[in-house]
Formats: sequence, C-alpha cells, structure tokens
Amino acid sequence: MYLVGRIRYKYAAKNRDGVSIAELPERVIDKGIAGPSLLAMILVGKYQDHLPLYRQKQIFARENIQIPSSTIEGWTRQALEKLEPLYEQLVFDTKAQGYLQVDETPIKVLDSDKKGAAHQGYYWVYHSPLDKTVLFDYNPSRGGHVPTPMLDNFKGYLQTDGYAAYEKFGKKKDITHLACWAHARREFEKGLQNDPERAKKALLMIQDLYKVERKAKEEKSSPDMIRELRLKESLPIINDMGKWIFREIKNTLPKSQIGKAMAYAYARWDMLSEYLRDGNLQIDNNLIENAIRPVALGRKNWLFAGSHEAAQRSAMIYSFFAICKKHEVNPFLWLKNTLMNIASINHKNIKELYPQNFKKSTDM
Repeated sequence: MYLVGRIRYKYAAKNRDGVSIAELPERVIDKGIAGPSLLAMILVGKYQDHLPLYRQKQIFARENIQIPSSTIEGWTRQALEKLEPLYEQLVFDTKAQGYLQVDETPIKVLDSDKKGAAHQGYYWVYHSPLDKTVLFDYNPSRGGHVPTPMLDNFKGYLQTDGYAAYEKFGKKKDITHLACWAHARREFEKGLQNDPERAKKALLMIQDLYKVERKAKEEKSSPDMIRELRLKESLPIINDMGKWIFREIKNTLPKSQIGKAMAYAYARWDMLSEYLRDGNLQIDNNLIENAIRPVALGRKNWLFAGSHEAAQRSAMIYSFFAICKKHEVNPFLWLKNTLMNIASINHKNIKELYPQNFKKSTDM
C-alpha cells in the first residue's frame, strides 16, 4: 500500500497582504482516505460482480492491505449516499416516460418483526425501452398501493405481467395496458404435462409470433416497418389463436393447467394484442427481466440487505448499473467519474452524469 502526496505551494504577496495556498481537491467522503477509484471498485465488485464485502476484504488482505469491516461498510454506504441527487432526478424523469415496463423481484432484508427471521421486501423495477433507462425502487411490501407514487399520474403504454396490482392503473383512460407474451407462453409450457397436444399447438403459434419479431430485428426495421410487418404477419396468427382458444376453452377443465393457461391468455387477450399498435412496443417484458437478473445473481452471494435503508441505497446503484449495461458503458469508469463530480456539479446539469450521457461525452 502506498500513500499519495500532494504538493500545495504557498504564495505571499510582496505587500505582506496575507498568504494564499491552493485548495485541497474535493473528496468523495469528507475527511476520508478512500478516493473515487477505490470506492468505484468496491461498489462495482459488490453490485456488478457479486462479490460480498467480506470477500473483497479478503482480497485486500492478500495484498497486505488490512481494511476493517466497519470501514469498508462505511465507505460503501457513504459512496451510495452521494448518488441520491442523481437518483432523485432519475425518479422524476422516469415518471415522465410514455412507455414503461414494470416488474418486481424479492429481496431479503434483516429488519424483521420476527426474531431470527428476515423480512421479505421487494424491488419494484421500471424500465423505459425507448430511452433504455431502468429504475429500481425498494419497498417492504408487494401490495397494490406500492406503484402509486410512480404510476398515479402516468400516461402512455404500461406493460406488465399478470400481477393484479397493475390492473387499476391499466384501466385508467390515459393508459394503454400491454400484457407479456413470454408469461403467456410459460403458462402453456406448464400445460405440456397435462395436455401436450393442445399445449404444443399454442406454443407453436406463439413461436410464430416470435419469428416475426426476429425477422424485424434481423432486418433492422424501423418502428413503422415493424408495425406494418406485425399487422401483415402477426395479426392473422393472433386472430387464429384467439378463435382457437375461444373454442377450446369451453371444453377444458378450468383447474387443469391447460385450462389455466387458456384462461390466462383469454382474460388478457386485448392486452396481449396491444403491441401491434406501435413498432416501438415490445412483445414481452423480457427486457426488464434481463435488467433484474443481476439482483437474482447477487442475492445468491450476499443473501440479504442489512436494513430497509440499505436495500433502498442498493436500489440506486442497481438502477445505474442496469443503465450502464443497456448503453454499453463501463460501470467502473462511469461511477468513478460520477463520484468525482456529483458534489460540485450544478444541479440543473446533473443529468450530464447519467451513464448514457457519460457515454456520449467519452465517445466524442
């Protein structure tokens, strides 16, 4: 381990009117020795590479760098707190989006009313496919009231799975509610054991819908071209499948898995068809599920958050690292730059620190 020295020259005026000395460079943590590079490395290690802090401590120890657990934990907390103004701006901008995909994923939190048990909290995740931004928001509950602050004034396209919490928002006159074909497909996959013949027929039709999506992607079609392609090739498939389900569901046991699959699709048929309206819309929620995947991988290593406050701080960094991935930005370089500048940047310019804007500045 080595120390970094800084030389600050002193200048005295000839008229003996005092002595001037250069200001010390701004520190990420007031009076702290950890610089932006070290803090960025620790946060990327934990939240991107899924290395719990105790493992990072062991890595430092191998290099004969002894860092107490309380110190590295404190650095992590204080570095995350520095991101709060940028995260608040992201919340504001997310509320103004016109197309959001929403999903939720569980996280264990040590704060619990039950002694010896962890609380089951949730990350509510909002993804804007058009801007490629992702917002993680922690809440101890999975109740239907949770999305209200984000979605109460939302207008536009809202794409979700079949969770009932989103239904009241989808019924608003300014919202077009889209369902997810990937979730519908999973229901029919479960039906393979119960009724393989009809389940396979449904899965083949859904497969044909995805073939149209792959074709549009391979041809790098514009949104207008995608819409025309869907109306030409996907709409007939959806119409045929809708007629088939309407006919077959009458002869299906409601509690059987194939019956549940048909009921799931039948109840959401209009929402499953809404993506045909606009070539910017997605056929499923897979993009947001991809954004959530790092949380699922991470919790296998760090298992739980230490408190509800810690879970929300983690939500901030998960948001920005997900955006880094969407825009192919190096998370370490982005975080180092952000920690160096977030305290001094004018608040009206704070969006310059978004990962996508950092990418633009470095590509110039």
